[in-house]
Amino acid sequence: MTETQALPQDLDSGQFALRLMTPEGPSVFALRHGEAFDMTPSFGTASAWLNSDDPIAAITARGVPRALDLPAALANAHHAARNSEKPWLLAPIDLQVIKAAGVTYVRSMLERVIEERCRGDASQAEAIRAEVREMIGDDLANLVPGSVEATRVKAALVAKGWWSQYLEVGIGPDAEIFTKGPVLSAVGPGAKVGVHPVSQWSNPEPEAVMVVNARGKIVGATLGNDVNLRDVEGRSALLLGRAKDNNAACALGPLVRLFDEGFTLEDVRQAELTLTITGRDGFELRDSGRIGAISRDPTEVVGQMIGAHHQYPDGAVLFLGTPFSPSKDRGAAGMGFTHHPGDVVRIATPRLGALENEVDRTDSCPPWSFGIGALMTNLAKRGFPA
Repeated sequence: MTETQALPQDLDSGQFALRLMTPEGPSVFALRHGEAFDMTPSFGTASAWLNSDDPIAAITARGVPRALDLPAALANAHHAARNSEKPWLLAPIDLQVIKAAGVTYVRSMLERVIEERCRGDASQAEAIRAEVREMIGDDLANLVPGSVEATRVKAALVAKGWWSQYLEVGIGPDAEIFTKGPVLSAVGPGAKVGVHPVSQWSNPEPEAVMVVNARGKIVGATLGNDVNLRDVEGRSALLLGRAKDNNAACALGPLVRLFDEGFTLEDVRQAELTLTITGRDGFELRDSGRIGAISRDPTEVVGQMIGAHHQYPDGAVLFLGTPFSPSKDRGAAGMGFTHHPGDVVRIATPRLGALENEVDRTDSCPPWSFGIGALMTNLAKRGFPA
């Protein structure tokens, strides 16, 4: 895959937000119909820009036109080919809180139930998968969470002894929303993503990610990989933080596409996510799922994340949940999929581009060292707003 193929297919007709690491420090850029503008002198951070009253109008009103070789910056983001004297793409957000919703698709909900039933033992997954599908099937796809019909289904499952905490958030009134990682912890395209070596059953989670301002308005979308340790979470849902929040376990990018007259939330709903995994052992996997198959509309999930009871003054991003979890056997029959170091994971949809990362152990990925304090110090040194 070339760098150009990793960018949105209609890059020159859209409006985008991105972040670059330069020799001077992180910079925030806008792309408007193919032209680049440096937003850093006016806003300092992507958060401040996207929290402004009209981020799109601000591009030409307050941005500084710059020459930018975006394919070169994307190529330079690859961990094995990076030249620190030249710009490279970072995760396209900075001070926004990184939130995630879980169990929002029927396929992923069933896989969570399987994890729970397996208690983290992948060898039991296929047998339990068949049992779960025989019990409840896939016909929950049209069930509205929290509805009267959902309540009836819950009662029937409870009576059969098959109720699960994952079914509770999958078809109950309240969505599962959690903090995926700390502010500034996400890695960008080309970086390594981390799997904790304690895990023997892990997978990527390809997701659409909503970019939300402090007022709760969805201003754009990007792609994300919510790397997950299935055996750890399967042992106990109370280990969610252990399963989700690890070094380099959150990837975002390559760009944030801002909503405008040519690209709206409806375009996100209609889009299909494609996942490909290529391993050093010759293993290959390809799967896809429609974002709009989500059981709760993105506006509902965002509404449960932010409002009168939860405020995020610097804005937030919200992983919507994965339409699918890879289950293709890798090795012995019935053992399903798990990551190996060196796996290349590509998450793509034409109008958002492709997010590609290579898997490694969390302690072999570069340690996270540039946090909020470092960013504020760097911006102040450069004379930019902080």
